[in-house]
Amino acid sequence: MRTVRVEQGSVTGKEIGEVHAFLGLPYAAPPVGALRWRPPAPPAPWSGVRAATAFGAAAIQTAGNGRGPGLGAEQSEDCLYLNVWTPEADGAANLPVMVWIHGGGFIGGSASDPSFSGETLARRGVVVVSLNYRLGAFGFLTDPRTGTNFAVGDWVAALTWVADNITAFGGDPGNVTVFGQSAGAVAVRTLLSTPFARGLFHRGIIQSAGFEDYAVVAPPSYERAARATEEVFGFLGSQDPDELRQLSAERVREASWAMAGTTAPADQLHTPANLVWYPTVDGEVVTRDFSNWPANLPVMLGSTQDEARFFQRPDGLHGRRGLDPAEVYTPLTLAAMADRLGGSRADDILAHFDGSGLTTYEALAELSTSAVWHEPELASYERFAALGRTCYSYRFARVSPSARRSGLLAFHTAELPYLFRRIAPGEEYDETDAGIGDVMRHAWTEFARTGVPRGPDGGAWPAWDTSAPRQTLIADTVRSGTLHVGPVTELIHSLRKTPAEVTFADSPDVHPQA
Repeated sequence: MRTVRVEQGSVTGKEIGEVHAFLGLPYAAPPVGALRWRPPAPPAPWSGVRAATAFGAAAIQTAGNGRGPGLGAEQSEDCLYLNVWTPEADGAANLPVMVWIHGGGFIGGSASDPSFSGETLARRGVVVVSLNYRLGAFGFLTDPRTGTNFAVGDWVAALTWVADNITAFGGDPGNVTVFGQSAGAVAVRTLLSTPFARGLFHRGIIQSAGFEDYAVVAPPSYERAARATEEVFGFLGSQDPDELRQLSAERVREASWAMAGTTAPADQLHTPANLVWYPTVDGEVVTRDFSNWPANLPVMLGSTQDEARFFQRPDGLHGRRGLDPAEVYTPLTLAAMADRLGGSRADDILAHFDGSGLTTYEALAELSTSAVWHEPELASYERFAALGRTCYSYRFARVSPSARRSGLLAFHTAELPYLFRRIAPGEEYDETDAGIGDVMRHAWTEFARTGVPRGPDGGAWPAWDTSAPRQTLIADTVRSGTLHVGPVTELIHSLRKTPAEVTFADSPDVHPQA
């Protein structure tokens, strides 16, 4: 086993084939007791050699009953740990570094989940880091007496640890890519507006979230989080920070879940747009503009073709599987959701679906996907391009055999197994999926290495160009072509206060159902 020296002391990891894994490394002090709802403090040093062979504790899962499958570790408020996978634990290796920030709506998820092992990516010549951070009210309580954005501070602390220590693991602190999916993608975008993160990373990959505010629905905000915080104080029976810091973590978890915004009104369906615990603009940790985004920092941005089917499943609602789909996916629900997500274009959206041949369920899933993901994604590319930033667009539309059978299609999170594991053909996946996984891992690691995603043949994916927008489609094959904007996305996009002056050429529909 290899021993590595970091600022706090020596650590020894374990070998997984040709990859060295160092798990459960503390990057900040435990945020417990007097350190609850405070910026992360430096980790304490240790003597001797610390075994880094098991994941550190996952953050307390503030979703539902607090239990999450597949976390790979116990849960604790003492959760600020990260993991490193490297093909060469050699200070002279100078390898690109990829820092993964997990998703989960900021109320669940963990880097201690074995599904996010960095082993497979590390075999491609990069150093992979994953990190835990505070969730729910632990990470995003918002009040002048305590502050806010504690989880954002966790991300910065982890990146600072990487800058200070990653050379010892063979990584190049001058070539760090931050990538994340869903809430993790929001984290990447947030870091572009975080003054304290400037210079700590050099590329960003934003997957399935972290886009512009919704065109119609009110976005998460400081005010929304502050109102929820007042409700938390009422639930806990105190507004005194010192008293609140003495309460059990379980009491805080219960209050966090009660105010999380996971329940939609009776006539609507839940989407991530309802969630409360989010990074918010506070003018100090997070700013409203991108003045802290270096002009030479490229981003890759994309989504899946059928995002909403993760939440609005063919057999019922995510997290509420006891409901009969026939009682949920109805024309009345579709009309309510069109009004909620489409605003003044609701009638046009319903007219489109009337002639589309889609079932009510299919229409609901397409509407939510368009309003919550595809339209804000489009607006993000337009904004980033207007800022003169280099950005690349992709759409994941590959439907595996199991996803076809279930009706989930290219759902939210569907791309993650292709990135983090070698796809083995079998009941879930076939040879095509295995090949797509190889292409995606190559593109992601090439982007980390050079700032340009490329195919195995060396061909570069096209960068965004407002005069002729192009996108790389990851479906049964991977190919680049003219950007396709679906009709519902286009209708909602017309509601933007300052629609971008971009003309989109006609292109074939790439929906997997076609």
